[in-house]
Amino acid sequence: MAQYLKRKKKTSTQSFIMDMFIWVFLIIAALFILAPFVFMFTASSMPATDIMKMPYRWMPQGFYWQNYWQGIRGNDGSFIYLRNILNSLIVASTVTATTVILSALTGFGLAKYHFKGRHFVFMMILATMMIPFEVIMIPLYLIITKLGFQNSYQGLITPFLVNAFVIFLMRQYYVTFPDEILDAARIDGASEPMIFSKIMLPNSVPAIATLAVLTFKSQWDNLLWPLLVAQSEEMKTIPLYIVRFTAEKHTDEGAMMAVAAIASIPILILFLKLSKYFIGGATVFSARKG
Repeated sequence: MAQYLKRKKKTSTQSFIMDMFIWVFLIIAALFILAPFVFMFTASSMPATDIMKMPYRWMPQGFYWQNYWQGIRGNDGSFIYLRNILNSLIVASTVTATTVILSALTGFGLAKYHFKGRHFVFMMILATMMIPFEVIMIPLYLIITKLGFQNSYQGLITPFLVNAFVIFLMRQYYVTFPDEILDAARIDGASEPMIFSKIMLPNSVPAIATLAVLTFKSQWDNLLWPLLVAQSEEMKTIPLYIVRFTAEKHTDEGAMMAVAAIASIPILILFLKLSKYFIGGATVFSARKG
């Protein structure tokens, strides 16, 4: 009995040490991840002279609102940043909505309908994931130019209406959905569109929310394609404005950080709003992969 208690105490001590080690590692990792964001937001509220001081003061003495005014106003006083923010919201929101809806429909069809060539179609979709965007960028640009979509929302949105990676994930999510539920709905007289809208979509909210956050972020940060398509300042998106703003000689470090902080706010809001679905969706995808 004494040996059993001694062994149990030793096991408990080892488990406690392991838990402490994991917690310390997670805290250090979180600090490394959050440090750039904390620096960005604190530096955006400081004068440029305070940002360059060493050691860096992580707690600002006051809020230097001139940085945000300069970022929104622009060095030329045109307030074009507000229009660029609107452009990014329109493009990212439209692409996210179309990508999620079309990918969910395609994934549902590939997962739950048995037709000749289904696996071939799925493999062809997967094959497109192997092609870097830089390879098809010039052909896409020529097509957009021929269609007359250059320097327009159509040109910024059209190439990203469907995403092969999102189709793959939605198909994998729907594969494990019980067929018995769909068969019971068909026996009750439900049509296929009703089955998709009333059964499949409500039961895939975590997956949809996860993919919506990832898709919105990828379009919000997209620099290369808008650099080709958007020529006028009125049609440019946030990444293009940041590149131009930081390259101007009248821009100081505080204003740069303010522009970056403003650009990150919509992503933070979206993630916080969908965080419970995002975490749940990541868990579900991990389970599906397993």
